[in-house]
Amino acid sequence: MTLVVFAVLLLGAVPIALVLALTAAWYIADSGNILLFASYPQQLYGAIENYGLLAIPLFMLAGELMNEGGLTRRLIDLARILVGGFRGGLVYINLVANMMMAAIVGSAASQIAIMSRAMVPAMEEDGYDKPFAAAITAAGGLLSPIIPPSMLFVLYGVMAQVPIADMFIAGILPGLLMGGLFFLAIAAVGLVQQYPQGQWPTRAQARRFLLMGLPAMSIPLIIIGGILAGLATPTESAALASLAALLIGRYVYRDLSFARLPEILRRTAFNAGLVIMLIAAAGVFGWVIVYEELPQMAAAWIAGLTEDPFAFLMLVVGILLLVGMIVDGIAALILVVPILLPIAQNQFDISAYQFGVVVCLTLVLGLLTPPVGAGLFIGSSMTGVPPGRIFRALWPFLLMSLVALVLLAWQPWLTLVLIG
Repeated sequence: MTLVVFAVLLLGAVPIALVLALTAAWYIADSGNILLFASYPQQLYGAIENYGLLAIPLFMLAGELMNEGGLTRRLIDLARILVGGFRGGLVYINLVANMMMAAIVGSAASQIAIMSRAMVPAMEEDGYDKPFAAAITAAGGLLSPIIPPSMLFVLYGVMAQVPIADMFIAGILPGLLMGGLFFLAIAAVGLVQQYPQGQWPTRAQARRFLLMGLPAMSIPLIIIGGILAGLATPTESAALASLAALLIGRYVYRDLSFARLPEILRRTAFNAGLVIMLIAAAGVFGWVIVYEELPQMAAAWIAGLTEDPFAFLMLVVGILLLVGMIVDGIAALILVVPILLPIAQNQFDISAYQFGVVVCLTLVLGLLTPPVGAGLFIGSSMTGVPPGRIFRALWPFLLMSLVALVLLAWQPWLTLVLIG
């Protein structure tokens, strides 16, 4: 009956945090072991009692401050210097700007919302098909959970008990690989669609874009540079990035008003509260899973299917693609890591870093795949394009994401080489 309750609540559009918490409570009541209720509050609290999770609201705050402070617009102008003159220049600008934003925001949903508002109207005005403009912007959001910093990496690092800084480093090369594959997808689509001719900025414009863009580029340098140099933890880097975004937006660009801070803090607190509540509920649900010894049963089942690490990872990818289609990525991550990570490490000798990158990328694809596809609905609400039309224009980028997953599962060095 526990599985029935879970399915009914999930399909009944109950918020996923309540689905997990209520299902765990139902299991305890149904098992007859009422004493477990005494540990229920402790498990809720224990799931969020971790210093590393503080990085999540801080990265959210940095993203909000950047958007309000005009830093996003300056990053887009900076991308014009690099790729603006190519045929289809705005498409490449969109992708490069998304890669820059991915090194700051850490959340695919937030990045899709921010970049949809910034890029889709400009691309439509330049003659691009609006569904395609919305699709490339949504696809760029897939880079956010891979290029550090990443909220999914923060959460995975806490759950897998591996250094979050090393998880960030493990994502650098896969993020660049994803970006390169997306460039190939854009070029392939360009052979079919005749992109408008781009225009290089004049020397005076390039100088102005560069001078105005450098302060905005300091944010990812603070985050990644501080972590790589060992000067700050990911949480401290997130706090420094938020402070830098506030000061740059207010005193350099002068686009940010202190009068807007209460609203920015309110939005950040609300969104972070939703995530933290989800983590707490998933924590108590994961406790029930471990209590029922589901990891051991799953390990025995998988051992009968394959003994090859690559085949195991491909099996995990297939399962998680289905899971990610109906369950939020954060909730799904908390559900599957306690079950699958011990199997990956103990039976197949797969690195926790490689497993984490593969799992996080697979789950985030669910943002852009029906039937739930939250990223599709975010892009639709920002642009007015129906979710189905965005999805139809997305297939080249989803295909390239699958190619990246196969490469990352096949070649462990892609995630491990920079860790040393």
